[in-house]
Amino acid sequence: MQYRQFGKTDMKISELSFGTWAIGGAWGQTNDKEALEGLARAMDAGVNFFDTADVYGDGHSEELLAKATKGKEDKIHIASKFCRAGDIHDPKTYSEESVTNYVENSLRRLQRDQLDLIQIHCPPIEILRDGAVFEVLDKLQQQGKIRHYGVSVETVEEGLLSMENPNVAALQVIFNIFRQKPVTELFPVAQEKNVGILARVPLASGLLTGKFSKGHTFEEDDHRKFNKDGEAFNVGETFAGLPFEKGVELSEQLNWIADGRGNMTRAALKWILSHDAISSVIPGFKTVKQVEDNLAAMDVPDFSAEELAKLESFYQKEVHDHIRGPY
Repeated sequence: MQYRQFGKTDMKISELSFGTWAIGGAWGQTNDKEALEGLARAMDAGVNFFDTADVYGDGHSEELLAKATKGKEDKIHIASKFCRAGDIHDPKTYSEESVTNYVENSLRRLQRDQLDLIQIHCPPIEILRDGAVFEVLDKLQQQGKIRHYGVSVETVEEGLLSMENPNVAALQVIFNIFRQKPVTELFPVAQEKNVGILARVPLASGLLTGKFSKGHTFEEDDHRKFNKDGEAFNVGETFAGLPFEKGVELSEQLNWIADGRGNMTRAALKWILSHDAISSVIPGFKTVKQVEDNLAAMDVPDFSAEELAKLESFYQKEVHDHIRGPY
């Protein structure tokens, strides 16, 4: 495992880490035993960073992480998020009392005294413009409840606005072969300001694994069913904002990236890590096999300059105009 400096924080984190939305819920059926085995396998391989949120399974993913990391709290870094358990448009959700409760509840579920990183969970841009929530986070940092804070954003504009606050240490962004806008518009600023970048939705909700056909159906409690057109939350969180059928069609045009790299999953993750601005890529998982497949991305060949240029051109000509929602 290779480790990268996490922006201006005092942490070096595994360049491939894991998100825990899928093991918490909203990705179809889950299995706690398999989830804990997957977390253990990841840590055995050197993964030292996990991303979660208080709304993943109503706190269930945080509880799973508490079990998995018990006795390893000083070695395994955990980032959580807050605000979506309340009304994200109500300023009271970001008050000192409210944020303190969110943080303390996460700490209780995680069985920790301090959070390594807390992130505002995709708030409306008006909240970021107001900026009062950052003052609240400064206080919690001074109290020792959190080490660092950042923002999980939906758009480049939100990311740029967040970084105007000098104490924002990290951004979490949607970034994959189908979502390349941050490369030119966000990453240079993040590097200049020494802000860490976590790449989420790295496989475009599974499209970039190459395993789906146009007729595939998802379980009712899977966000790829109930949010496929943005019915529940930002459409970009599901299939990177692409209509599912179009996404399948586009993924079939990318089969070549697997040549010499085992499969599309490993290749898609490797592509993300070819960008120096990335601190870590955080795919999700539900099984040990998925953990191992993601870990194998570390050992596949890099993309050549010609291949990188081909993928950039593919995004501009074939993908960009089909992405829905603000990004």
